[in-house]
Amino acid sequence: MPVPQAPDSRTRSGAIAFALAGVLFVVYEAVAPREDQTTLAGAESWTSAGWAAAHVAAILGLILIPLAYGSLRAHLEGTRHERTAFLAATTGYIGSALTISYYGAEVYGLKAIGERAVADADPTMTEVADAFRFDPVAMAVFATGLALVAVAAVLAAVAVWRSGTLNRWSGVPLAALMVTYLPQFFLPHAGRIAWGAMVTAAALWLAAEMWRAASKAPAKDLQAV
Repeated sequence: MPVPQAPDSRTRSGAIAFALAGVLFVVYEAVAPREDQTTLAGAESWTSAGWAAAHVAAILGLILIPLAYGSLRAHLEGTRHERTAFLAATTGYIGSALTISYYGAEVYGLKAIGERAVADADPTMTEVADAFRFDPVAMAVFATGLALVAVAAVLAAVAVWRSGTLNRWSGVPLAALMVTYLPQFFLPHAGRIAWGAMVTAAALWLAAEMWRAASKAPAKDLQAV
């Protein structure tokens, strides 16, 4: 007789990952101090708890998003769209890893430079930060990572669109926002917070769709004995 299946725990774990990642992105944009980083005030901001918390939040968000794509792949397991979700997860892992390597320097390297600049009352120490932040290799790694993060989000949106189990539009906003990840760095602080808030809303929508889909697992037919 037909016996209802328990909700898909893998799909629900993806929903949770999307939701947490979304919240972490707005935390990243909202709590980081945005002082003029050529000044002592800017150098001091690098030593603050807000600076560290913001960038750690971004790192955690970048870890969670490809994990959520992996859960999307599990949700689509056995369908012709599983491969697209798998490519999203794989591309996302690589992109996040490259991007996180740059964020690590932002957290730890800038903190050391800021402490020295403040101790010596020497704003010219901020030039050292620019030397590694805008190093061609560092910038190439960061830009490549963000490009792959964007590609992964687009692939995930395609998998969602074709899934037949999730609202087809639910992956589009997050993909669009990940495509604008790099340009948003040039926005004023309020604009960056608004971008983070939109990432939160987009990720929560996708999380809600994943959670709903997990609750609608098909029934299995068991042979009576």
